Amino acid sequence: MNIKANYIAGEWVGGKSSAENVNPSDTRDVIGLYARADAAQAADAIAAAQAAQPKWAAFTLQQRADALDRVGSEIAARQAELADLLAREEGKALPDAAGEVQRAAQIFKFFAGEALRVPGELLASTRPGMSVEITREPIGVVSVITPWNFPIAIPAWKIAPALAYGNAVVFKPAELVPGSAWALTEILSRAGLPAGTFNLVMGRGRDVGEAMLGDARVAGVTFTGSEGTGRRVAQACVTRRGPMARFQLEMGGKNPLVVLDDADLEVAVNCAINGAYFSTGQRCTASSRLIVTEGIHDRFVEAMVAKLKTLAVGDARRAGTVIGPVVDAAQLQQDLDYIDIGRTEGATLAIGGEALPEVDGQPGFYLRPALFTGATNAMRICREEIFGPVAAVIRAADADEALALANDTDYGLSAGVCTTSLKWAAHFKRHLQAGMVMVNAPTAGVDPHVPFGGRKASSFGPREQGRHAAEFYTTVKTAYVSP
Repeated sequence: MNIKANYIAGEWVGGKSSAENVNPSDTRDVIGLYARADAAQAADAIAAAQAAQPKWAAFTLQQRADALDRVGSEIAARQAELADLLAREEGKALPDAAGEVQRAAQIFKFFAGEALRVPGELLASTRPGMSVEITREPIGVVSVITPWNFPIAIPAWKIAPALAYGNAVVFKPAELVPGSAWALTEILSRAGLPAGTFNLVMGRGRDVGEAMLGDARVAGVTFTGSEGTGRRVAQACVTRRGPMARFQLEMGGKNPLVVLDDADLEVAVNCAINGAYFSTGQRCTASSRLIVTEGIHDRFVEAMVAKLKTLAVGDARRAGTVIGPVVDAAQLQQDLDYIDIGRTEGATLAIGGEALPEVDGQPGFYLRPALFTGATNAMRICREEIFGPVAAVIRAADADEALALANDTDYGLSAGVCTTSLKWAAHFKRHLQAGMVMVNAPTAGVDPHVPFGGRKASSFGPREQGRHAAEFYTTVKTAYVSP
């Protein structure tokens, strides 16, 4: 089996070791062997990026836009192929995988346009005859560190703006999903970038990631992952020798979906099912806390249990599968541990929660979607991010208590409310303490042209996506001009 190599300075480079990429829907299926870089190769990639970045920044805006547009077009043209790979290596149901690939294509297309719209200002000075020019310039070398749950969309929404604004990139994907990262890199390798502008270094975080964080040649680090790792990224960027690096952190959530008495029951259930369980619940925007007011609580729970019974669990690429496997054995064990914790804490497991060693004769990391009832906001299952197909229903007396419960969390990424009242919709939009608020829509799922990010422990730094991405990937220069 050929080993898929790293990509450094415009060349495919073998690693110091390699690792198997295993299909979580069928653990007998090895997708491929992928190289693992070490710290020295990470340093080589950073050196290549540093050398290439001025050349890329000197490209015209149209040249940069054309390169990104070519990437977006090829991703779109290969949607079926890339979606199949994504579903095979990550376990996301094929329709969701296809949607993610489409989103990646849209993101590159969007930032192809943004490359032509780099903002600036021309102001009059307070001093006679003088003018002031405010421009944006690339920050330099950007380290991109991404998670396994969105293996092509999250890299896209970090890499595309970095390149659009003239930066060079060193990309470290999650170890569990090298296939999608390699495929994206292969497309970028033919996009017309100067050698070294984009580099792929696959490998362990303790080898590659640590080297990227400690290198003073890296001007910015954009990271999506766990809160604990995010805090270590921040510390490394601040305490390293030489200039500090700017950092952008996306670190998860414990997102509430509030269902008020006047909600349309079918809408509320569909929002909860989609938000809590699609993509096997492995989304930082997942609706893991379902806060339901007294008048609709029992009907909502009954409808949820009935709906969960209909969701097919199986191979991510099989037609009809709604819930694929979780990503690996460690994540499956974490989910099962939290289900045991929920029972111990006194919540009632209304449905699901059991591991399925095989589905249709295939060994995989399968878990029936779990729904707890009788939960309280003090329970660990309602305070800690589980990152699996597990949700808990919390009963609230009324809308005011529901809002207080929703905001009683260390996180603040996404939040939702289901209601037919314009009054309550406006009230919750205003008072939910989250970076994104959804009304009668799942808490998961956002558009590629609008800002993404949260508050509290969920996020730190400028927003991702949309025109707001310029805040992280560029630095502002003020020039005074006297005739």
